[in-house]
Amino acid sequence: MKIIKATTTLLALSLTHNTYAAESVDSLIKAAQKEGQVYSIGMPDSWANWKDTWVDLKTKYNISHQDTDMSSAQEIAKFEAEKKNATADIGDVGFAFARVAARKGVTQAYKPTTWNDVPDWAKDKDGHWALAYTGTISFISNNNLVKNAPKTWADLLEGDYKVTIGDVGVASQANNAVLAAAFANGGDESNLKPAIKFFEKLAKQGRLSYTNPSLANLEKGEVEVAVMWDFNALNYRDKIDRSRFTVSIPQDGSVISGYTTIINKYAKNPNAAKLAREYIFSDAGQINLANGYARPIRTNVTLPAETQAKLIPNEQYKSVNPITDFKAWEKSARRLPRAWQESVLIHQQ
Repeated sequence: MKIIKATTTLLALSLTHNTYAAESVDSLIKAAQKEGQVYSIGMPDSWANWKDTWVDLKTKYNISHQDTDMSSAQEIAKFEAEKKNATADIGDVGFAFARVAARKGVTQAYKPTTWNDVPDWAKDKDGHWALAYTGTISFISNNNLVKNAPKTWADLLEGDYKVTIGDVGVASQANNAVLAAAFANGGDESNLKPAIKFFEKLAKQGRLSYTNPSLANLEKGEVEVAVMWDFNALNYRDKIDRSRFTVSIPQDGSVISGYTTIINKYAKNPNAAKLAREYIFSDAGQINLANGYARPIRTNVTLPAETQAKLIPNEQYKSVNPITDFKAWEKSARRLPRAWQESVLIHQQ
């Protein structure tokens, strides 16, 4: 489905770093084609099925592409360090890093034509960032090892299997798993105590596993139940054996986060970067992400049946919470390693 095409629809488009002008999408396409290339960081083919989007940009608009994979923090540091000698035009960073990039002044704004379809909590009011896809903390259970796959955090506490969460205090996925447990047990970004108490109980039962919830460990049967992002869990499930695993969203509460593109303030190909963002937020771009198990931010996109079948049913997401108080979460995340060590790891068996 070709969503981006020559049109006279007007949108806010920054053709220079700080000057805005009303331009049409066909003008953007022409400017991007003149640049002819886009250089991304942290957007490799294998992550969230970026491959299909880069192929589409080449096929439809003759925009060539190269990527260098790196972490969110490294992406922002690269934008900041290179400035007038920029080698990257666009990057993809975790939700928590979006505000960091904007505060450092290394991004430029662009609002795609589908801007109004993006919920307010998931975008910067000025257009410096917007989540293109989300991740929600989920459970993945090995059906050969776990008789009754957990549907709630309460189920986890009552089970007889070991629960793997990952490296709390280091891994973003593990930290968000703690926050999800906090939401489910009456806490929030500023109060992780309910989650710490929850995992302390698991540790005292001898049921908290410190195995890395990796693809290899899941495949070897070394993980009974793991707590991880839904897109990772679904991807691992299908890579190993769909029938062996159950993936579900905890129905008593979870956290929804995601990833956002950031366009380099100093980009040498700014229009190609903006066209990439325009396409990412189109129906076709959102479907590409869904084919990579990344849940599209736009809920008004009709996914093909085979794509929808890869994902967890929509009704399981009714009790998920976005992070709204980032300052509080940043403080809690900094204190989390010590709290985890003192209250949870001390009971390691």
